Amino acid sequence: MNKKDNFIQDVNNGYQTKGDSIILGGAILDGEAIAEAHVKIPLKTLNRHGLIAGATGTGKTKTIQVFSEQLSNAGIPVLMMDIKGDFSGIAKEGKEEGFITERHTKINLPYNTASFPVELMTLSQQNGVRLRATISEFGPVLFSRILDLNDTQAGVISVIFKYCDDNKMPLLDLKDIKKVINYITEEGKEKITEHYGKISTATTGTILRKIIELEQQGADLFFGELSFEIEDLMRIDENGKGYVNIIRLTDIQDKPKLFSTFMLSLLAEIYQQMPEKGDADQPELVIFIDEAHLIFNEASKALLEQIETIVKLIRSKGVGVYFVTQNPMDVPSGVLAQLGLKIQHALRAFTANDRQAIKKTADNYPTSDYYKTDELLTSLGIGEALVTALNEKGVPTPLVATMMRAPMSRMDILSADEIESINSKSKLVKKYSEETDRESAYEILNKKIEEANQASVEAAEEQTSEKQSKSEPSTASVVGKSVLKVVTSATFIRGVFGVLTKIFKK
Repeated sequence: MNKKDNFIQDVNNGYQTKGDSIILGGAILDGEAIAEAHVKIPLKTLNRHGLIAGATGTGKTKTIQVFSEQLSNAGIPVLMMDIKGDFSGIAKEGKEEGFITERHTKINLPYNTASFPVELMTLSQQNGVRLRATISEFGPVLFSRILDLNDTQAGVISVIFKYCDDNKMPLLDLKDIKKVINYITEEGKEKITEHYGKISTATTGTILRKIIELEQQGADLFFGELSFEIEDLMRIDENGKGYVNIIRLTDIQDKPKLFSTFMLSLLAEIYQQMPEKGDADQPELVIFIDEAHLIFNEASKALLEQIETIVKLIRSKGVGVYFVTQNPMDVPSGVLAQLGLKIQHALRAFTANDRQAIKKTADNYPTSDYYKTDELLTSLGIGEALVTALNEKGVPTPLVATMMRAPMSRMDILSADEIESINSKSKLVKKYSEETDRESAYEILNKKIEEANQASVEAAEEQTSEKQSKSEPSTASVVGKSVLKVVTSATFIRGVFGVLTKIFKK
């Protein structure tokens, strides 16, 4: 066989599946699309996580769109964290263009336009389904790691959570935990010291400053009720398509702390609530995290360890996590090692550091008899990518340069009117639109402080009254004392003796 026949055979053998799969596109050899070789990813392995990387403008967003469409068609819900705001077009049917028809002819795949069920979500005050979580749901360990606290400070957070649990004071939002911190260092200091040990005001001051830093990035909008229920991410529409849940994050690009806080809390909540699935035929949910470097660049060592741990464990719940970034080196090696599917779009080599990064990137992929990986990384066209995955036995597939299929939905954003139309029909928008502020630690402690202050005022008034009653004698007492004073005075006595002398002389 010649080189092309060998290549077709190797690709088809490497990407052969017995169960259901999705087709990303057609293989490329020596710059030519090979119609007889398709790159297929088994649904069974999509919970093994993945990476979608490439320079700006190389087609990452369209790849995520294609991926999400295929998942939705298979009845698998998707959660997309959309930092740039250019993913919403998946809600509307696409338009067949000449270049799309030509591309699909080359890779021997039919092209149809389609739209997909979408929910638009937000962490801020944008229109959409409001996502919130309570402080209590985070728990002391996760909350401490988000704040990047040391062991001593984390111990104080644990005491705060224990104190609130013991006294039935819910920690719902940031004002709750700030109030508790102020209380245990002021009005409630003696009680806390008696039952939980002495707490340094320097430590609580540091914790308070960290919370304020988080608050300044908009976390006060995220923490609170009504908490988002994970089940609402798992919906299927009446046509059997999985919902594509798009979290619009365009207004928090400069707030990495809030982004990483939300992402970690979401993954932790999914892991805690979802049952074990083992090796299922397809995932329950697939999550795409766009601009993943925003998480890792700002994350502390403890936070990175937490992310790595959750990524390792969450796949057993039937959840796949896909990191989207410009350079694979943005993802820590501990996380990168957990990623089974890698879709690598073109990289640009403008500097010596860029060339070194490309060589390192090439080393992360399987060796190939058909490509010089480091050279190919800089010559891939728009909508082309290097792909390697895991087959159904968990074995890495051959590295294949792939011409990606085109999205079936609109390759542009929604208009403001279209966004409003989607939100107005959404059941979830109605469900989560109202903020609730039930009685929690803030209100309970304020009431306790007010009652203590009132009791102090009443006690002070009573003491003042008692002092006054002791220092101000009665009228009878005053008259009696006055008469006694007159009777016992020397002048009075001399007068009496003078009168008696006159009487006796007579």
